[in-house]
Amino acid sequence: MSDARPRNFLGLDPADSDPRRAAVLVLPVPYEATVSYGGGTRHGPQAIIDASGTVELYDHDAGDEPYRIGVATADPVPLTVAGPEAALKELRRAYAAALRPGRFVVMLGGEHSVSAAPILEHAARLRKQGRRLSVLQLDAHGDLRATWEGSPWSHACAMRRVVEQVDLVQVGVRAIAVEERAVMRRHGVTTIFAEELDGGEEWIDRAIAALGRDVYLTIDIDYFDPSLVPSTGTPEPGGGTWYPTLRLLERLFRTRRVVAADVVELAPIPGLLAPDFLAAKLVYKLIGFHARGRRGAKRPARRGAARRG
Repeated sequence: MSDARPRNFLGLDPADSDPRRAAVLVLPVPYEATVSYGGGTRHGPQAIIDASGTVELYDHDAGDEPYRIGVATADPVPLTVAGPEAALKELRRAYAAALRPGRFVVMLGGEHSVSAAPILEHAARLRKQGRRLSVLQLDAHGDLRATWEGSPWSHACAMRRVVEQVDLVQVGVRAIAVEERAVMRRHGVTTIFAEELDGGEEWIDRAIAALGRDVYLTIDIDYFDPSLVPSTGTPEPGGGTWYPTLRLLERLFRTRRVVAADVVELAPIPGLLAPDFLAAKLVYKLIGFHARGRRGAKRPARRGAARRG
């Protein structure tokens, strides 16, 4: 990225990244404390932000420039080192403070444990309105262990901390323990295993049908086949590919109210830029899908910033 370009998501000028007016907030959470195999997820948020500076601002699928609804980038959220439970309590407070009516928050992790905090916050807010949150989890792993390596707040336990308070739909799972399979059955979790993605796309219909009106989207980057994204701490063979995933996400945003999203578990490999760029473009696609659903999002086109390509 050019030194002259702002170091925010997409490298936007102040007029397009003013947090007072932006419809989207990118929230970096470079937290890494319970990784159990490869490390480096604390560097994921900044790698995504840096790579986003070369993402083309014009989305040819949408026929417009989604960033025009305003995309602000928050400062990274610092969390305590006093332990994962305390850190996630801090994160929930910080996340709640970032929420505003009409603002779509995309959190960048960090390890997957961070997803529990925003999910619980949105679930609690909806519960006060008599509604129940659904969670769409794109992931290679179930993340439904009661504890992992002595902690119930591990990345391997992220969905176990929320499963009793939400309706959980998982896509791309291909690595679980026997206890996780029991949790899936006990709580009625809809799980679409990765081998179901290799063929037709009936799995998209099944995933969407299992979701309620209000959905939180969490994407662990190891959901993708490691041939696309080797830069993650716990890679698994097989998994999602780009275009079917976009078709799932487009349908999700078109037919449900996506309250917020996160993209987590990118562990950048120095010199290997393609996974960082994939994650950055994925985040921009989420912003684009969200923008299409906003009333008045389609405004007269204006010339976008030039990109190197």
